[in-house]
Amino acid sequence: MLVNASILKGFVIRASDGDLGTVVEPYFDDETWAIRYFTVDTGSWLGGRRVLISPMFVLGADWQGKRLDVALTKKQVEDSPSIDTSLPVSRQHEATYLGYYGYPNYWDGPYLWGPSYYPMGLAVTAPVFVDPAEDSTRTASADSHLRSAEVVNGYSIEASDGEIGHVCGFVVDDKAWAIRYIEVATRNWWPGKRVLFSPGWVERVSWPDATVHVGLLRNAIQSAPAYDEAMPISREYENLLHVHYGRPPYWLSKVEQEPSLSLPDL
Repeated sequence: MLVNASILKGFVIRASDGDLGTVVEPYFDDETWAIRYFTVDTGSWLGGRRVLISPMFVLGADWQGKRLDVALTKKQVEDSPSIDTSLPVSRQHEATYLGYYGYPNYWDGPYLWGPSYYPMGLAVTAPVFVDPAEDSTRTASADSHLRSAEVVNGYSIEASDGEIGHVCGFVVDDKAWAIRYIEVATRNWWPGKRVLFSPGWVERVSWPDATVHVGLLRNAIQSAPAYDEAMPISREYENLLHVHYGRPPYWLSKVEQEPSLSLPDL
């Protein structure tokens, strides 16, 4: 199911033995546009400590109840490696975090989540600590590509022939936990109109300039089918969107069709 990422803020994260806290914001990978972590405010339970929760642990989403159920216990989270979420999260921090929970590194493998296209495919029966020092050379040298979704909101959109608007949200696939579309608020064209385009069409992001450069013409973006957050995104709408832009849909990509994994729809 495709959902607007903004509705995830404030969602309760529920462990097997109680609530862990509430979602503050997602962190995404600026290479694959996958949601790698949720920053979670634990409130008074852990003295205000914020923790990272990976979609790898998510068992299911209750959209009506605004809750994500995770395959963790409160004790596991309490004893997890401390990561200062106000600072950039390094690849070494990530390796230590995933090693503690006994999960493989998502950057090792051909799919969106390393050896699996879906994060649920990485589930393990029991956490076994994996010492990241065993692979310290690679993990220390590799850069992390995590970005705050809240920070990127407001970035300017630069089309091939000029500026067209700004980022005002993201549409997320709750099965692969990937950003499928970037939401754009157009400026000076139709006040208030919002449209979508795929992050796969982004040519580069200039972080110092807070600008997203996309390989589309302004006219293509301004004349795209309007997006309404209040309306569910259907496959019919997605097809219309891709036909408009003249780009193949992501669900026909070979990397989307992992042959070794079959998961039930949640």
